[in-house]
Amino acid sequence: MSRTISIFDTTLRDGTQGEGISLSADDKLKIARKLDALGVHYIEGGIPGSNGKDIEFFKRVKSYSWNSKLTAFGSTRRKNSLAEHDANLQRIIEAGVPAATLVGKAWDFHVHTALQTSLEENLAMISDSIAYLKRAGLEVMLDAEHFFDGYKHNPQYALEVLRSAQLAGVDWVVMCDTNGGTLPNEISCIVTSVRQSVTTPLGIHTHNDCELAVANTLAAVEAGVDQVQGTINGYGERCGNANLCSIIPNLQLKMGYDCMHSDHIRELTNTAHYVSEIANVHMPVNQPYVGHAAFAHKGGIHVSAIMKDSRTYEHIEPELVGNKQRILISELAGQSNVLSKAQQLGYELDASNPETRTIIDRIKQMEHQGYQFEGADASLELLLRQATGMSIEPFTFESFKILVEKSADCAVRSEAIVKLHIDNETVYMAAEGNGPVNALDTALRKALVKYYPFIEQMHLTDYKVRVLDDNDTTAAKVRVLIESSDTDNKWSTIGVSSNVIEASWEALVDSIRYSLIGKEIKHRSSQPREQLGVVNQ
Repeated sequence: MSRTISIFDTTLRDGTQGEGISLSADDKLKIARKLDALGVHYIEGGIPGSNGKDIEFFKRVKSYSWNSKLTAFGSTRRKNSLAEHDANLQRIIEAGVPAATLVGKAWDFHVHTALQTSLEENLAMISDSIAYLKRAGLEVMLDAEHFFDGYKHNPQYALEVLRSAQLAGVDWVVMCDTNGGTLPNEISCIVTSVRQSVTTPLGIHTHNDCELAVANTLAAVEAGVDQVQGTINGYGERCGNANLCSIIPNLQLKMGYDCMHSDHIRELTNTAHYVSEIANVHMPVNQPYVGHAAFAHKGGIHVSAIMKDSRTYEHIEPELVGNKQRILISELAGQSNVLSKAQQLGYELDASNPETRTIIDRIKQMEHQGYQFEGADASLELLLRQATGMSIEPFTFESFKILVEKSADCAVRSEAIVKLHIDNETVYMAAEGNGPVNALDTALRKALVKYYPFIEQMHLTDYKVRVLDDNDTTAAKVRVLIESSDTDNKWSTIGVSSNVIEASWEALVDSIRYSLIGKEIKHRSSQPREQLGVVNQ
């Protein structure tokens, strides 16, 4: 039977110490519910009483039932005082959660320099605090701060810290690589030594300053720890904490340990993106396992191989972690890329048909002009539909005009007028906006909503502009990427021009066309082909 590893998530505490991350009490509650559904064993919610957000969070969690153990964080009692009189320890008890994590110094250098107390008093601070919380009925973990640096400097004292916690009745002793400077071979040797001196279950808490947090965590598990601490997406101070989104699948799918139910691991990608959205932090596309590009294939040779067997270039099935395989289309694309991508999108292309080569050549030509379809699947699908004679045109564009006015005593005003043909009718529509693109978007929607009421469900969620050649300064060609979503889906479209308004219009029109076409396709089986406006080319 495989060994069970407890997963301890500290996204809501240690993760929020990362630069640019600030979570409201409501944000923390949403993330906690998501982590609970994922199936982690412990959720560290924060420091009770330290700030208004954490006070509100611990108050609100009492209204929910939890599968995970909610955990409060705090430090040991102050030096030369009593645990019973320590306000920090009292707030942990009052938080009403079943578990607590106490941080205690394990490096003699820190005891002398940071705490400015004796080694004996530091041991007493740790043991007194643990014993007090145990008498209150809590499960208690000791985060032995700077343990590995402390062990390398004074192994006898670092071990004495753990033994003191053990004698006080601690449930877990967690060895922390707080500065993130320890190497995997050092972790393995030290944990192996600790196992011979301490009988209390061990945990590991690593930081990523050498980009070794995940590797160090895995090495610690191999050496005998039974609890791993980390954060979703590796959020945390400086270079971050150990990334649970990599640790969990590595432990369970690669190393054979039991971390959580396999159905829960399938929610890992969704959880990672959800937390990224709540934290308002861009998630790297190349993040292992859960990143958008984790199973993306661009090179023609690679795609040709995975079409025969995905194991040729994928180390696991993407679905095991809730991700999916993606085929990218670019100037590097071969015939296999286009055939596979078209198949994913539901279009059958004939490899022997000269039109397939025409599609590839057109894509490469457009990429040379500045288009980048690997980040704009919706525009690519529209291109494939047009090339395969399956184009649906919800409307026909004729013209637009934009008026931008700025006077000395008022803000900039933008007005757009669009002219479209819809169902054999000519439609004019004008609208104001807080900028020319917003005005165009508003006018276009107002023109279409009468014919396509569901367009109100669609929203633009992101708008990016990139200058393709800064040598041309203000006359440079730009690439505009627009991300949109509705109640069911999210998609991206692209536009390229030396005029940012034209590039924006192109991406905007593609986004709306894609939305309208998607709604229309749902009814294709029940409607005559001519009613859908299919254009045979």
